[in-house]
Amino acid sequence: MPFNIDLHTHTFFSGDGVSSPEDLITAAKAKGLNGVAVTDHNTCEAVTYMLEKGLMREDGTPVENFLVLPGVEVTTAEGHLLCIGSTLPDPPRLKGKPAQYICELIHERGGLAIPPHPYDLFRAGIRFSVLETLPIDAIEVFNAATTLRRYNKYAFKYAQERGLPMTAASDAHHAAAVGTAYTILNTTDFTVKGILAQICKSNELNQQYLTPRDSMRKTWNNWLRLRRRRPVPAVNESKKSDNGK
Repeated sequence: MPFNIDLHTHTFFSGDGVSSPEDLITAAKAKGLNGVAVTDHNTCEAVTYMLEKGLMREDGTPVENFLVLPGVEVTTAEGHLLCIGSTLPDPPRLKGKPAQYICELIHERGGLAIPPHPYDLFRAGIRFSVLETLPIDAIEVFNAATTLRRYNKYAFKYAQERGLPMTAASDAHHAAAVGTAYTILNTTDFTVKGILAQICKSNELNQQYLTPRDSMRKTWNNWLRLRRRRPVPAVNESKKSDNGK
């Protein structure tokens, strides 16, 4: 059975995200998605929050037929790297660490290492010379918010040459953009474990770019910070510690 999953999204737990996890899920369901991976920048606080609120489960099964995959987007020394399917211990302290080390840590935690928007040097994409050295599991070949569309084409060509599984995602930083692009995963195991296994196989991609309005909104949020931050709810410290073990 095909499941539509947006594998790269952000909430207001990211420094440049604006939407709550609840709003993200509501928008994703309205777009016909079956799930999302929450990949905030250098933090897993949204995962802790969603577990506390019952929006996702520790055992990796869906809640009300909607699956949330834990994740984080780490700012490595060489560029951004997605961890999909797991949290990482103390993500803020991982910022600036070598990408090779982060890949190894992701695999130790049972997650997948996937470079987002590679080649996009305006958005900390990992360069080709570094990609060649990394034990990545798949590569994001279509990012709906890429700075220049040719970067997606470069990523697609690289994935073909290396024989890597491909993903597509919205890189949504606000709820309205979620599901602009997504990966279609055909599996009978609709759990985090099942989805991770399918990502490593051949998948269909839904490829659509952000509208000019959504693109401009993301640019303002990400680069100019021309907004008032919405208060981020506190997370339970003991729960946060458990998830970061």
